[in-house]
Amino acid sequence: MDKLNQIKYIADQLIGQGNMNIVDAAFSQKYIAHAGEKTHNGHKFIKQFTKQLRTAIPDIKIVKIEILCQTDNVLTWQRTLSGTHKADLKGIPASDKSVKWYEIVVSRFDQDLIIEEWVSSDLAFQLMLKQK
Repeated sequence: MDKLNQIKYIADQLIGQGNMNIVDAAFSQKYIAHAGEKTHNGHKFIKQFTKQLRTAIPDIKIVKIEILCQTDNVLTWQRTLSGTHKADLKGIPASDKSVKWYEIVVSRFDQDLIIEEWVSSDLAFQLMLKQK
């Protein structure tokens, strides 16, 4: 499977379907995620974050995945997501409103496993806008 289809499959299984079994199959045990000034490690982080996201936005959908740049072991991509904010997320109260947001992700692979990612998301900003 090429990297684009691999990313689409992983995103659908993890975010779209909530299939946590994909974590062991798709991510290295040495996984590192960089988001702003924070760095997170391991499978436990992926599973906790996904659970929080799917709890807060239970009808989450991946609207679009678009590849921006690709090398042998790095894929830079943008995903568009949408859903309804039904529960608190990281201190942001539920608005019960629809939200659409964008994320830029740089995924580095070691063989067929994702070992490191850099993520920039405007989800928190979009959720804050819905608080009115």
